Amino acid sequence: MILRPYQREAVDAVYRHLRDHDDNPCVVIPTGGGKTPVMATICRDAVQQWNGRVLVLAHVKELLEQTAGMLSRLAPDLPMGIYSAGLRRRDTGYAVTVAGIQSVWKRACDLDAFDLVIIDEAHMIPPEGDGMYRQFLAEAKVVNPHVRTIGFTATPYRMSSGSICTPDHFLNAVCYEIGIRELIVQGYLCPLRTKAGSEKGDWSSLHIRGGEYVAGEVEAMMDTDRLVRSACAEIIEHTKGRRACLIFASGIQHGLHVQRVLQGDHGVRCGFICGDTPTAERDTTIREFREGRLPYLANVNVLTMGFDAPNVDCIAMLRPTLSPGLYYQMVGRGFRPHPGKADCLVLDFGGNVLRHGPVDAIRITEPGAGDGEAPAKECPDCHAVIAAGYAVCPECGHEFPERQVRQHEAKASNAAILSPQAITNEYPVREVSYSVHTKRDAPPDAPKTMRVQYRIGWSIWRSEWICFEHTGWPRAKAESWWRRRTDQPVPDTAADAVAVASAGNLAEPVAITIKCAAGEKYDQIVGYRFADEPPPDAPFAPESAAEPADDLDLDEEAVPF
Repeated sequence: MILRPYQREAVDAVYRHLRDHDDNPCVVIPTGGGKTPVMATICRDAVQQWNGRVLVLAHVKELLEQTAGMLSRLAPDLPMGIYSAGLRRRDTGYAVTVAGIQSVWKRACDLDAFDLVIIDEAHMIPPEGDGMYRQFLAEAKVVNPHVRTIGFTATPYRMSSGSICTPDHFLNAVCYEIGIRELIVQGYLCPLRTKAGSEKGDWSSLHIRGGEYVAGEVEAMMDTDRLVRSACAEIIEHTKGRRACLIFASGIQHGLHVQRVLQGDHGVRCGFICGDTPTAERDTTIREFREGRLPYLANVNVLTMGFDAPNVDCIAMLRPTLSPGLYYQMVGRGFRPHPGKADCLVLDFGGNVLRHGPVDAIRITEPGAGDGEAPAKECPDCHAVIAAGYAVCPECGHEFPERQVRQHEAKASNAAILSPQAITNEYPVREVSYSVHTKRDAPPDAPKTMRVQYRIGWSIWRSEWICFEHTGWPRAKAESWWRRRTDQPVPDTAADAVAVASAGNLAEPVAITIKCAAGEKYDQIVGYRFADEPPPDAPFAPESAAEPADDLDLDEEAVPF
């Protein structure tokens, strides 16, 4: 099993965190980015190198089957069992066990000691399910006081409670994260485009229950003849030349209505599945869709998490949602690349992109905070949904009024999948971390750098590399960076710099200025603002508003030393 570079980095980050910290880490890899090879590598190392036992936990039967199947294919040499009442398996004594939390949460002692517990799709644990995980992990710690827990997810947050990584949770910190845009640029994920529907419902009339729109009200609003016929007509128009369109409906009757209109008015084949669809019929429909014999497939609350159909090149969201996780999961069905697939078109009839922001920079509102300003906007001419800071629509050339540009620029999103221009904006810094970084494949005596990571959102981090161990211009830049933050002597090694920084002896910026553009592998940190410096007068922070630092934001491949 050969890992991609970022998958290897994820494995190394997990091991580094387990060595250096006493808490439990979480790995964030986008949908379609391949988290299972990372899990399989950790399982294999734990068993074969350290003679340990691993338990992989999931909370739904379908995810259990998928995870067990992929682990078996990727690591066929690992002895693996399944413990799940739903799958009628209760295997014990294996080096690796894949289990359903509902089946084992009271049986930690019966399963004997585990050294690692891996939680798959950790963001999908419902709040009421926390109790089962907490009880099981507490009892597993009684059996083995040294057991450690690792979470895997694409979206490390919940709508109602924010981040799933907190000091009092069973997952405490994100130890590794790779972004959607990085994987798109590297060719591991498919580029995305998005358009809004021309006919819309009135979201303001919907009531909210448990952090989400009331389902019955959503379906009643979306399932009108006017909206369904308009949406179907636009779907047909925009999918000319596309192969597989996956439709997310607001309810069963709405999905059946969409199916009737597409087949009756437009003469195309459209399947439909929901939770009540018989298993055999569901499997046949999905197989035809994956094989390209069924060009349109509508579903209700079925084909989100874990559904894999790389040929999907159009997503039609005919439902609004307040859940950033559900929004991400719907759009994520189009992430995977496929032969002949240039991009995936997202047709948003539910206002979700405007509500949550571009999928590579979803806006997560902290509990108790206000909604803030929309991070994206819709072009009035072509209905493309683009980053809020752009003066000209990249799809049709529409020029936005100056007042509107100024209104949105401070919240412009770095949505590479939506916007080809470069944007520069200032973001508040919520957390800073420091670590020693060794360039991939570098010889043992190669200079190391200090990696500085800034958290600017719930799960959004931006990094820069400071080259203390180099000479010439990189060293001079590192010295300048250091002197702005402390009066202590400039260190000679990255390890010494990390020690000083981790001890709290560096002034940390309250905001950083970031420049981002489509086609670039990483965002650039182009300025800093410290607590004793006033913010820029205008909402848009020009590059001159802070100390230029483009040359310090070096990615793994850009560090030439």
